[in-house]
Amino acid sequence: MRRWAWASAPAPEIATPATVSPTVALHNAGMTAPLAGHLLVECLLAQGITHAFGVPGESYLAVLDGFHLHRERIRFVTCRQEGGAAYMAEAQGRLTGRPGVCFVTRGPGATNASIGVHTAFQDSTPMVLFVGDVASDTRDREAFQELDYTHFFGPSTKGMAKRVERIDDPERIPEYIARAFATAMNGRPGPVVLVLPEDMLTQPVHHAKPLPRVEPVQAWSDPEALRELRELLLQSQRPLVIAGGGGWTPQAAQALQRFAENWQLPVGNAFRYQDTFDNRHPLYAGDVGIAINPKLAQRVKDADLILAIGPRLGEMTTSGYTLLQVPRPVQKLVHIHASAEELNRVYQADLAICATMNAAARSLEVLTAPAQVPWTRWTQQAHTDYLDNQKPQALPGSIDMHAVVQCLQKHLPEDAVLTNGAGNFATWVHRFYQHPGLVHGHKVQLAPTSGAMGYGVPAGIAANLLTGRLAFTIAGDGDFLMTGQELATAVQHGGKTIIVLLNNGMYGTIRMHQEREYPAHVSGSSLSNPDFAALARAYGFAGVRITQTAEFEPALLDALNRAEGTLIEILLDPEVITTRTTLASIRQAALDKR
Repeated sequence: MRRWAWASAPAPEIATPATVSPTVALHNAGMTAPLAGHLLVECLLAQGITHAFGVPGESYLAVLDGFHLHRERIRFVTCRQEGGAAYMAEAQGRLTGRPGVCFVTRGPGATNASIGVHTAFQDSTPMVLFVGDVASDTRDREAFQELDYTHFFGPSTKGMAKRVERIDDPERIPEYIARAFATAMNGRPGPVVLVLPEDMLTQPVHHAKPLPRVEPVQAWSDPEALRELRELLLQSQRPLVIAGGGGWTPQAAQALQRFAENWQLPVGNAFRYQDTFDNRHPLYAGDVGIAINPKLAQRVKDADLILAIGPRLGEMTTSGYTLLQVPRPVQKLVHIHASAEELNRVYQADLAICATMNAAARSLEVLTAPAQVPWTRWTQQAHTDYLDNQKPQALPGSIDMHAVVQCLQKHLPEDAVLTNGAGNFATWVHRFYQHPGLVHGHKVQLAPTSGAMGYGVPAGIAANLLTGRLAFTIAGDGDFLMTGQELATAVQHGGKTIIVLLNNGMYGTIRMHQEREYPAHVSGSSLSNPDFAALARAYGFAGVRITQTAEFEPALLDALNRAEGTLIEILLDPEVITTRTTLASIRQAALDKR
């Protein structure tokens, strides 16, 4: 697998007399003042950005020229659709903890990219979307592809960007970019949109220089709140930690693990944040999300104290707001979150603590624990329930998906990045794959809590390009065709991913709900698919189709040994609709209720 030597290089320094930037060198040589588009790229370099993802547009040609000027230090990754580009930038933000960067053109480009912005918002991922816009002298005339980005992306949407700003003065580019990075990282991380008028980018800049690298502000827990938390723990008999959300680092995960060990607390990971706590640790209770282990769901309800460290406690983590009652849970609730606006917004907590994850976890790890706790058996049983849930149910067909996941567990390196989009196919890895977790130094799961289809393929490509680590993607037939064209991006830029595509000829999640609500009334959920293996080969990947479980391991080993990426298409029996049951069983249960 190709590893880019500069992918993990330290943040570049701002130009000094010893290291003069190309634009400054041009100015010093008496040539024309640097363009605003060039300065913008230098500002990205000052923030430590080594990759930007996007689809080119004539509205920001000056920025593209800046990428050309600085091509030895920053790479513009040309994508095939703006949604894929925005997903890649979102993955960049998750992996690095710093804003992922995406460039698109006005109107259609921006609207295509909006799915990545929404994903970044719901998943609390730092990201900056740059939108090339119409020239200033044509604004507000419904010019070609013009759009009001403040209304489209703005905070009033309650689900898109944290902030939307337009840069009209090129001398203020450093100010706007520094603020965008700070806004994206501070508090609850999320996306920021910066709009770039085409004519502004071509103006000369005489005075402005990049500002220093922005670092996220750490918000520490109130000491009195920590004392109150300790008292609540000492009064508890059945505590449970739910960890997740944005803002976690390896250091924070290590501190969380020491806190859990000190107090012998069972820990569940929130929906699609399954790498927050090591799944192999004896204190791990399982993932609290879609298709939750029924025993874990009951344990959440039976707990007398929930410590929610980082997650929003949204609909997926709370099983439709049923595991914890809204607005006041039966369980005592301690909610720790980086955003004061999120605390007590949905759930009224007994104790709400506004703190970033690094600061919160480090405060918790030094919280003095008693010599013994009364919940030892409770904790042990939580882990036993998790291990029992690793045992598969018997399902029909020639493909044993549990065996497939066990094969992945056996052969994928510990630092492999696993990605997926949205669909029932993802539950196979969610239930059976044991993530080693951030505690070992790497972010290893990229999955959208927003339920965005098509996320997995571009996220895997971005992960490989950014880190050089192996990226593995599980996809469904419907999910893959949302962004499958980004295989061309991987090939063009030297990326390698391994994709396992489960082909059951349907939008499986929708069909499952269809059979539950309208049994035997199949409408709109069936798919007529291409030959996915042949399609992958057309893009330059290796393509393999398997129909038997025994064929998977050799196909995986071949994929691991290839220089290029591989797509392994698995023809899955349509009856195998979840990890636990079949379509026929769901249909019959629905009919029996009538």
